[in-house]
Amino acid sequence: MMASLDGRIDCAMTEQIDDTNHYYEALAQLGCPSTLEGKTTLAMHYAQNGVFQPQKPREDAGRQLYKAVEAAGYAIGVDTHGTLLWDDNTTELFGRPLLMILSEQASQEYLDYLKGKHISYITTGQGSTDLVAALETLRTVFGVERLAVVGGGHINGSMLDQGLIDEVSMLYGYGIDGRGGMAAAFDGRPMDRKPVRLTFKSVEEQDGIVWMRYQVNNK
Repeated sequence: MMASLDGRIDCAMTEQIDDTNHYYEALAQLGCPSTLEGKTTLAMHYAQNGVFQPQKPREDAGRQLYKAVEAAGYAIGVDTHGTLLWDDNTTELFGRPLLMILSEQASQEYLDYLKGKHISYITTGQGSTDLVAALETLRTVFGVERLAVVGGGHINGSMLDQGLIDEVSMLYGYGIDGRGGMAAAFDGRPMDRKPVRLTFKSVEEQDGIVWMRYQVNNK
């Protein structure tokens, strides 16, 4: 993740405090052919404007998966209820096939829409996505062994809270955000949660940008 010194990760802001390619160079060094992003980030940078408008009586999808293509890596997104709209060629958009994680309450009509776009999907979880089950399916069915979670703050916080993150890799740009209400790198954890302890791994400085890596103590 790229953040300001106060830990904020708004992409429009971070682009102003890092005019280099160090973020993408660091991501390449981590050796993660697949990435995962939350709905807010996807809607802001990749999805089409608007939301999916059903044309049929609603039918919950239940638990399903669809593998549109075999690939060495995927652009993975979380869209709990299934509302994002997509171009016809998402592989060109992301540089690798798109794979969506949804809850079992996503509509069957929306899954048919994804299939028509040749977008893979996993539906799991009642009411919200079951990230633990989804990651297991990513490993066993889609061959995802190493995954970079690249935002936003709430998906990062949720995965951290569930013990699904092994390492934190943060680049801090040369700037401070300070605006109220902007998401932090990890956000939205319940108030009764304790801090997650980390073990220091390494630190590098490159053109004023500091890259810090920590191991997460999940046990």
